Amino acid sequence: MKQTSLMPLLPISDTRRSFLTGISTGLGLAAVAHLMSGEPKARAEETSPSPLAARPPHFTPRARNCIFINLFGGPSQADLFDPKPLLNEQHGRPLPESFTKNVRFAFIEKETATLLGSPRTFARHGAAGLEFSDLLPHLATCADDMCVIRSMHTDTFAHTPGEIQLSTGVSVLGRPSLGAWMTYGLGSLSRDLPGFVVLTAGGRPPEAASANWGSGFLPPSHQGVPFRSQGEPILNLNNPAGISREMQRLQLDAVRELNARRYAHLRDPEIAARIATYESAYRMQTAAPELIDLSGETRQTLEAYGVDRVETESQLQAAKRAGGKGTMHAFSTNCLLARRLVERGVRFVNLYHGSWDHHDQLDPQLKYGCEIVDRPIAALIKDLKQRGLLDSTLVVWASEFGRTPLGENRKEYDKPTGRDHHPFAFTLWMAGGGTKGGEVVGKTDDFGWSILEEPVHINDFHATLLHVFGIDHLQLTYRFQGRDFRLTDVGGKVIESALA
Repeated sequence: MKQTSLMPLLPISDTRRSFLTGISTGLGLAAVAHLMSGEPKARAEETSPSPLAARPPHFTPRARNCIFINLFGGPSQADLFDPKPLLNEQHGRPLPESFTKNVRFAFIEKETATLLGSPRTFARHGAAGLEFSDLLPHLATCADDMCVIRSMHTDTFAHTPGEIQLSTGVSVLGRPSLGAWMTYGLGSLSRDLPGFVVLTAGGRPPEAASANWGSGFLPPSHQGVPFRSQGEPILNLNNPAGISREMQRLQLDAVRELNARRYAHLRDPEIAARIATYESAYRMQTAAPELIDLSGETRQTLEAYGVDRVETESQLQAAKRAGGKGTMHAFSTNCLLARRLVERGVRFVNLYHGSWDHHDQLDPQLKYGCEIVDRPIAALIKDLKQRGLLDSTLVVWASEFGRTPLGENRKEYDKPTGRDHHPFAFTLWMAGGGTKGGEVVGKTDDFGWSILEEPVHINDFHATLLHVFGIDHLQLTYRFQGRDFRLTDVGGKVIESALA
């Protein structure tokens, strides 16, 4: 496997300690050289290399920033993006045994399962005539900016491994997440904020929790940093009462000098990382509060995102999984914060909302989930476009898998009103960032059970995403335990039809 030109790899024979030392020597020596020099901190940092310093891609990129919206749980593609008239005609009938033979389900009892039609209506939108459900009226107005991939497939039907595979390329714990790979390969364009930020809003937390945004075996500086949309942006970031900014600076200078002396003696990369972390946190104390201060946004912008929306009683009654009171405000605010983050140079923003795991009561719960996300995501796309940022910002709607065309027939349900997990064929979409707007990639059969044209595996999707950022997924590698690892594992191919 070819080594990446973005980050040199060390020989297999190196010990673990020399390996760790090697990957952070640049950071450590730069930090210590500055600390011992007595130069003013701000001036020295302008020229000091950092683990998040911007690095050149393999080839000319189409995108610079990514906003990855993870609606975990599995939104139903047949009710949102991939209409199936025959599914409605065959409602209540079983699928032929050839479809389900040797197939495992999470919960469906396949011997008695029948097809579940969709009550949704679909219409064509935009110059290309992309089809959208009536649950997505705002996103439908962005049809000409969206590339819809209907032929996604993955390797697992369970949430935790599915989330991990969407985030890391494989379904096992311990690998770096997509955002970590991005900042490892390209660094960040922001000096005062993390290169990889995580925003969550209401509902259940992801099953895989922080494994979705972890750095795995990459240096910890590449892991995602969770932000909050109100209060302290990052817990424990603010100074305690009675500690002024000047007092804190004096304390940090003293700690920095002690750490520098210890590093000069041990050359331990953990010490160098600690030095960088203290200084990063110090800068974030100013940058993060300014980030979440929306007072400078126009009333028109706040209304477009729906920041002031309040759930109705009927919506709250349907909020079994998608989140209760305040979720609309939180998700809308997070979409606006995502735009503000990429404006400030943050490379990768993960925006989470869930759960879309609709095993029963699909119709009211999917409707409420779409009411939460449809308006602010559409506003985000339009806002980026109006500001000239959409061409350089890739926006993604994704989840770990989709939903079955069969109704879920657990014994405790009076009748099927929801769908089970479906990894064999589902939908995600991308907008901006050099992808082809108004495009549909792939095709599923008349029931949405399997893929007929252009299958796209998770590894193919990741290869395509890296490609728009100017990264060859075969060359973005990292040596760990004697092997060169990459995001796309041992597979992956770029989906050319998705590119502008």
